[in-house]
Amino acid sequence: MAESVSVTRAGALRLGGPGACAVVAGAFTAVQIILVPPAMGLGWDEIVYVSQVGDHAPAAFFSAPRARGVTVLVAPVASWSSSTALLRVYLAVLSGLALHLALRTWSGRFPPRVLATGGALFATLWVTLFYAPSAMPNYWVAVGALACAGCFLRALAAGRDRAALWGIAGSAALMALMRPTDAVYVTAPLLVLALATRRWRPLAVLVAGLAAGGAQWIVEAYLSHGGPAQRLSDASRIQGGLGWHFAVDDQLRGLIGRTLCRPCTGPLPHPAVTVWWFALWALAATALVVAVRARRPAPTALPLACAVTAAVPYLFLIGYAAPRFLLPAYALAALPVADALWHLVTTGRGRWRPVAATVVALGLAGHLAVQFVVLDRTVQRTVDDRRAWAHTAGELHRLGVRPPCLLTGHTAIPLAYYTGCSSAATGGNNANITVPAILDAARRVPVAALGTSSGSPPPYARSWAPYRFDRLHLYVAPSPARAGGPA
Repeated sequence: MAESVSVTRAGALRLGGPGACAVVAGAFTAVQIILVPPAMGLGWDEIVYVSQVGDHAPAAFFSAPRARGVTVLVAPVASWSSSTALLRVYLAVLSGLALHLALRTWSGRFPPRVLATGGALFATLWVTLFYAPSAMPNYWVAVGALACAGCFLRALAAGRDRAALWGIAGSAALMALMRPTDAVYVTAPLLVLALATRRWRPLAVLVAGLAAGGAQWIVEAYLSHGGPAQRLSDASRIQGGLGWHFAVDDQLRGLIGRTLCRPCTGPLPHPAVTVWWFALWALAATALVVAVRARRPAPTALPLACAVTAAVPYLFLIGYAAPRFLLPAYALAALPVADALWHLVTTGRGRWRPVAATVVALGLAGHLAVQFVVLDRTVQRTVDDRRAWAHTAGELHRLGVRPPCLLTGHTAIPLAYYTGCSSAATGGNNANITVPAILDAARRVPVAALGTSSGSPPPYARSWAPYRFDRLHLYVAPSPARAGGPA
């Protein structure tokens, strides 16, 4: 790390520099490009977002829980290029810049060495490195949350700080554009604090930012989902029903690299994989104690409060897990945790504590090793899965299922994108077509149906030609009598 290091006459070590955060952000971008192959194919959720603006395949069904933020984010590239590598490099660069800007909002609240260390801790989590260059919303909620809390503290200290107020508005809008419900959970402590202290200007700006970012979601709710209340109800149903669910153990199971743990069964990972997760919260509590004793609790207590409200829904209110759900909590806790680590390894005068420094250094080395091993395995498994989709798409082309075409079934969305087809389902969370409409399409364009979980064809496809690729059962409709337009 290109930070300035010097030893004072008193023998104290000083570590930090104005460019430290920029170095961390730059390294973050570089490591993404090196360890997460830019050419790695798009995943299911990514396909839904990218297909709304890309021309590689017709737009996939957009269900109630989703928001359009990622589509807006990828539009500058995906609207004119189908290159996955170009899209991932663009997102990697943008995510590094966003991390740098989010850390900068905390200048003056923590020393530069704490900012750089906190940024590095967050940036080296496997889940951060995996999702930052992905067309997914969670990383952007995370950096938006970090920036929003930092700007909010600045605004409280100087109510007419225009840059801080604009930062609050912009970061709140970013979060709401990506995931409106997450934005509300993250900012709940900020809203409560503003009301309790009667700081109306930051409060108004925060509410305005949330409203601006969530406006599209609200308008779409009225146009396509029967209103916001009905959309939230539909989203809850699709997610298995929001309510009391103890999902802490599910999140721990996901730390081994399970990008979606639903259903989340099996034994817990080895303690070496999960120990960092428990250490995170222990160090966060330590940071809070240190801050209270130093009579400067706000810069530590506020982000930790936001981290807790961001994490609670995914630890106790939802019946499945995905590691990416907790990215906002990790980002918000990173700076207090880094502050706690520096207090553990140095004295009040800045001198090293050799034993503590050695223990922390060894712990961080082991932590990084675990993160990169999990990342490597997750990337390899993901690359293999998406190559299999591409292979199946090639087989479908060989069978004559070429654009314009239609794929149906529960898992049709990713395969349809790789094949260049429309996707549809008659039931489930992505239901968007009827059986008569499928049969009508089969008279005009190539249509294929995916087998059910047991491999049997859907009722309307029992007379269609069966094929099997690896573990996938496909049923292809008789060739259409004539060419037609898109299904």
